[in-house]
Amino acid sequence: MFSFEGFIDLPLVWYALIGTAIFLYVMLDGFDLGIGILFPFAPSEKCQDRMMSSIAPFWDGNETWLVLGGGGLFAAFPLAYAILMPAFYIPIILMLLGLILRGVSFEFRFKAHDRSKKRWGYVFHVGSLVATLTQGMILGAFVQGISVTGRSFSGGAFDWLNAFSVMTGVALVAGYALLGAAWLIMKTEDVTQAWARRCTGYLFWHVAFFMGLVSFCMPIMDPRIRALWFSLPNFFYLGVMPVSCMILFWMLWQDLRHQNEYWPFFLIQGIFLMNYIGIGISTWPWLVPYQVTLHQAAAAPESQSLLLVGAVIMLPVVLAYTGYCYWIFRGKSSHETAY
Repeated sequence: MFSFEGFIDLPLVWYALIGTAIFLYVMLDGFDLGIGILFPFAPSEKCQDRMMSSIAPFWDGNETWLVLGGGGLFAAFPLAYAILMPAFYIPIILMLLGLILRGVSFEFRFKAHDRSKKRWGYVFHVGSLVATLTQGMILGAFVQGISVTGRSFSGGAFDWLNAFSVMTGVALVAGYALLGAAWLIMKTEDVTQAWARRCTGYLFWHVAFFMGLVSFCMPIMDPRIRALWFSLPNFFYLGVMPVSCMILFWMLWQDLRHQNEYWPFFLIQGIFLMNYIGIGISTWPWLVPYQVTLHQAAAAPESQSLLLVGAVIMLPVVLAYTGYCYWIFRGKSSHETAY
């Protein structure tokens, strides 16, 4: 079978593709999960209708990137998949149940009578909260590392549940909620937009606090991360990211004060990107932190080559469809136009 081995570094290409898919999921699905987190706190049912209308054309397509990231890990790095899945079975199942609850409640609320509409709104909130919290906890546990013996996970079923993972879960809840509020500023008007502005002002400080706390804890917990970031000359090269993050926070605060509609959403995306790159650098080149590298976990070159052909064909199609969808439904949303 034909292989691209020798022409390109296949594991590195797939690492970049999967990493990009996961970030696109965070960037795109993060705001509609954030709207679910904020949902019961909206000032009126009409505001809730407008919140759902603002994400109605996008929410199901946004989850495509989660499927691509998980499927890509299974196909391109089967060893890493086989080790990581048993370590995170429980939070992954809870996350999927949360996403299922969101999807069901989203559709049922559109058709519900007034009496059950509020009930489905709470289901939408709980599903969004559970999905976000478990995603953050998986991330926290992943960064800490898992127990591996040979080529298998050797830890307990609840190793993922600890103080640091709970903190990263709560941090992601605050981050997605901020992203959702910024989306509402961009996509809504009047009372809903004014309420979203108040939410961003409140959540801004929570997100800044949690991101600073996570960044402070990671080097303390792991001497390898501390040596990577604080050794010379790495300190000067890698210091660009935390400095950039602080500048983006300052710009976000200025835009919120001046009540800009569009820039806050993209500045928050930039903050997420800086932190995402920072985590990637801290765990490089490990797919299972400090146990299995991307080259050790890679599938056969022939398999990765065949998968790459499919990805080169299909990814532009998915990106084009996603971009077209956002272009068609650009501008302000309203309850009336979404139905």
